[in-house]
Amino acid sequence: MGQEHIVSVLKESAKQKKISHAYLFAGSRGIGKTSVARILAREAGVTPNDIYEMDAASNRGIDDVRALREAVNVLPLESPYKVYIVDEAHMLTKEAFNALLKTLEEPPKHVIFILATTEIEKLPETIVSRCQVFTFKKPSHAILKKTVLDAAKKEGLKIDESSADLIALLGDGSFRDAYGVLQKVAGLSGDKNLSREEVEKILGVPAGDLIGNFIAAVSEKNAAKGLAAIAKAVEQNIDMKIYAKLVLRALRAALLLRFAPETEKSLSAGFSEKELLFLKGVAGDKKSSINSAVLSEFLDASQNVSRSYIPELPLEISLIKICSGEQPLK
Repeated sequence: MGQEHIVSVLKESAKQKKISHAYLFAGSRGIGKTSVARILAREAGVTPNDIYEMDAASNRGIDDVRALREAVNVLPLESPYKVYIVDEAHMLTKEAFNALLKTLEEPPKHVIFILATTEIEKLPETIVSRCQVFTFKKPSHAILKKTVLDAAKKEGLKIDESSADLIALLGDGSFRDAYGVLQKVAGLSGDKNLSREEVEKILGVPAGDLIGNFIAAVSEKNAAKGLAAIAKAVEQNIDMKIYAKLVLRALRAALLLRFAPETEKSLSAGFSEKELLFLKGVAGDKKSSINSAVLSEFLDASQNVSRSYIPELPLEISLIKICSGEQPLK
């Protein structure tokens, strides 16, 4: 899902039986690179017995690649091709890359290599240039949400759009992570009815008033109120990455409601009636200090949360900067 620019090309290649001998799938984690590699192998007529997966993070040395080079010369067991899927390819050592290069330059006719990487810039140009390169995109929030709703339905789970929206948000642009969050909620739920309150409790999501108080503090330029909301979140052992994401989502919604009121219907699926009413009030307040510069400031802060020794510090700094009028605001 969300990779139509890749799927359409590979489908046509498989249909016309014009399969390349070396592919490179690049993109962030958990978005379907290895899954597409397996599907491509299947569409090329390759059975599971002739698909070999290698994790380069664990098998990254020259001896591992030498063993692979010897194995590729053996004919497939029952398929027209042998497919080698090398995951996390950027983890190979320099010597291993050099050993692999010879095989990529002159691969046996019965071999297909599919390299997958989250960091294409770490791959030698000599390797990249010998592969058909496909760059996978992160799925949009809407696609992740639909994925959660579809998966829940197949598993016989009842989940409302608001809960699915929250799980998609915590999926952080990864199908794998979104499935993982849904699996955690389903596993810890008392029944198959996943209410918003239950989802929030299981995932340790802050109560709405902790986000609302922070947004109100930013809108009013009331640093003390905002710092109190952060302190309470810390006291309740709320993950600051989750807190920052929910703050960003609320700030974005307030701006959209101000400049594009027609987005209210689409936004309503992610917020309770009370939360949406509050955000509409912030959006309509002409004295509110929330603007694009404020959103940009907290976007930077949220990216620094995971790198900070004190996770809440980036949010505190940005809040103080905004409320005190410090310059520059980005």
